[in-house]
Amino acid sequence: MATEYGQSYGLDSGPGFPGDAGVRRHRLPAGLRAPFEARSLREFGYVLLSLPISIVLFTYAVTMMSLGAGLLVTFLGVPVLAAALAGCRGLGTLERVRARALLGLRVADPEPLRMKKQGLMAWIGAVLKSGTSWRSLLYAVLQFPWSVFSFVIAVTVWSTGWAMLTYPLWFWVFPAYAGQDGLQLYGDETHRIYLDNPFEITVTALVGLLFTLATPWIVRALTMVDRVLVHGLLGPSPLAKRVVELESDRGVVVDTAAADLRRIERDLHDGAQARLVSLAMDLGLAKEKLREDPQAAARMVDEAHGEVKTALQELRDLARGIHPAVLTDRGLDAALSAVASRCTVPVRVEVDLTERPASAIEGIAYFTVSELLQNISKHSRATWAAVEVWRVENRLMLQVVDDGVGGADVTAGSGLAGLAERLGAVDGILVVDSPAGGPTRVTAELPWWGERLAG
Repeated sequence: MATEYGQSYGLDSGPGFPGDAGVRRHRLPAGLRAPFEARSLREFGYVLLSLPISIVLFTYAVTMMSLGAGLLVTFLGVPVLAAALAGCRGLGTLERVRARALLGLRVADPEPLRMKKQGLMAWIGAVLKSGTSWRSLLYAVLQFPWSVFSFVIAVTVWSTGWAMLTYPLWFWVFPAYAGQDGLQLYGDETHRIYLDNPFEITVTALVGLLFTLATPWIVRALTMVDRVLVHGLLGPSPLAKRVVELESDRGVVVDTAAADLRRIERDLHDGAQARLVSLAMDLGLAKEKLREDPQAAARMVDEAHGEVKTALQELRDLARGIHPAVLTDRGLDAALSAVASRCTVPVRVEVDLTERPASAIEGIAYFTVSELLQNISKHSRATWAAVEVWRVENRLMLQVVDDGVGGADVTAGSGLAGLAERLGAVDGILVVDSPAGGPTRVTAELPWWGERLAG
């Protein structure tokens, strides 16, 4: 759960935050060492700083927004509102820096202002239309009451715990200077109870120890809310994140398409085109020898006929690599069976689909399995392989398993990395489980788009 939280809210990896040295083994349990850990001190410092900073934020936001709203009857109101929102954005940047330094919270910068034109009016319009600006304003308003609450709770619990824990060291102050036996626990007009005997002093210290040990966890719970506020209001919006992902995916699609075009051009130039040029030259020589040496001309024509067959086979293979006709006509089951028949190891194919996905998804699924089977043929040294395709709700699942030597790694910059990028461009996922020694299990997940009845 700690790892999941850290990933979803951008926390630094590892048990420590910036300044903590990696993984450490402690003899004391976490509950006993928490009050003295650097993380607890940083979190408590964050809570202490939040109150004065939130006062500044709240005062600035309310004052500037009130001034801007009051001046809306004149031409000055809109620029003042824009300046107020811009100031909140700047203060939000400082808050992200503070959260990262003291809470170890990594929050990406929000989307920048999008201005179609240059100039003051364009800047004012961009600030007013930016969702980041209004979320920063909301943070400035909400942070103030929460900072007051967390400051009071944290300081009260911390001071109470340490005061009671150290009570045996300073209880003598009361009889010496206050004229009473000890710390007063209860008192009215006729009766008073003081913590003055050894048993009561010891119990007070033990209760203070409990408060002291609980304080870091209480403060940590309070800063959880601060993490949510910073992450949710000062970071990029989900829509902005999605736009960035789509832009990245679009770049991957464009690069992949360009690489495919270059591959097709290279295959045509180095393969079928060169063979056809050679064929044309051979036929020209055969034409010249037809009258002088008919037998030699016949041999040359026979050789040219063989070249034509080879060129046609290369063109067929190239067309199959672009989009095989069997996939269009008969679907994934037949197409994958054809690919499996060309693999160097026996492959069992099971396709459990009652309907066909959209042609784009079907094509990506085909090329994914084809690429994985090629890897098995070239690198795995396997004796068998299996391909399974099925549908789970709105996802198309592919799984390719072999009993080879394993060791496949999607992060090693191999063809698997490019395959993962191609799947990611359509919101797909590639998971590789390939321990050294095998077996290798590659699972691909694709969205189910544009369902149509199977032919």
